[in-house]
Amino acid sequence: MLQHITIPRGPIELAANLHLPDDAGETAPLQAVVLSTPGSSVKEQIGANYASRLAARGIAALVFDPAHQGQSGGEPRDLEDPYRRGEDISYAIDALSTIPGIDPNRVGVLGICAGGGYAVHTARTDHRIKAVGTVVPGNMGTSFRGFQPDGPVAALDAMAAARIEETRTGELNRANWLPDTLEDAAAAGLTDIDTTQAITFYRTERGKNEHSTNRRLARGDSLLLGYDAFHLVDQLMTQPLQVILAGRLGNTGSYESGMRLWKLAPNPVDLMVVEGAGHYEMYDVPEYVDAAVDRLVAFYSDHL
Repeated sequence: MLQHITIPRGPIELAANLHLPDDAGETAPLQAVVLSTPGSSVKEQIGANYASRLAARGIAALVFDPAHQGQSGGEPRDLEDPYRRGEDISYAIDALSTIPGIDPNRVGVLGICAGGGYAVHTARTDHRIKAVGTVVPGNMGTSFRGFQPDGPVAALDAMAAARIEETRTGELNRANWLPDTLEDAAAAGLTDIDTTQAITFYRTERGKNEHSTNRRLARGDSLLLGYDAFHLVDQLMTQPLQVILAGRLGNTGSYESGMRLWKLAPNPVDLMVVEGAGHYEMYDVPEYVDAAVDRLVAFYSDHL
């Protein structure tokens, strides 16, 4: 059962889908999970694949478009602000806690890819979150610092100059998350399996959605460069943690990030490596997603 809802977030609203078990309302108040999705992803993509399966197993699951993206409000568009992404999760919990039939004391979070880092960062200080599940979690700060050919400091200097020019002209620059086509990727020499699988998911009928623009507001990249999703995790994130990783290591860094998180967390309770799966195959390949959800349901059943 699917309900379209809006989440108040200060002067704007977030567009969200609440996935409910078919027998919702006939049972005791439900445990619930808020999903934090990958960068550039909207609620109909990876989040829906996991939320619908969680609901089918008796767990209410709320997935939303981040502020400034998808069908949610917020200007300027296409902003990927890691701090606001974390605040989005807390606003989603606010809304979830007011819905009849949801137990506000049994709320967890599920973060996927970049959303895994955002979920962890939020759970450190929002202890309404009682359990933290992650699938191929990434730390966007580590990733973005590693992407800079001349190093992050040189990148920040260039971004400072670019923002001065943007302010002068009033024209905001946007960057691609991914090449728009496999042909564009090949022309740029990007033929590794992770890049091609990402493009195949996001930019073809396999997983494409009209509200996912594949564009990122360039001025937000300076925020990502200074971000650390795991800062103070070892001191503040006391909730039970589950980490699910893809067994085929690639260039996304999610395996390394997930293992670092596992070692940092004060209360790690379940680690799963899905053998044979690549990072992007954990988004929608039924065999791998079903295996992850089976483990997630057991985790949330024990800890919510």
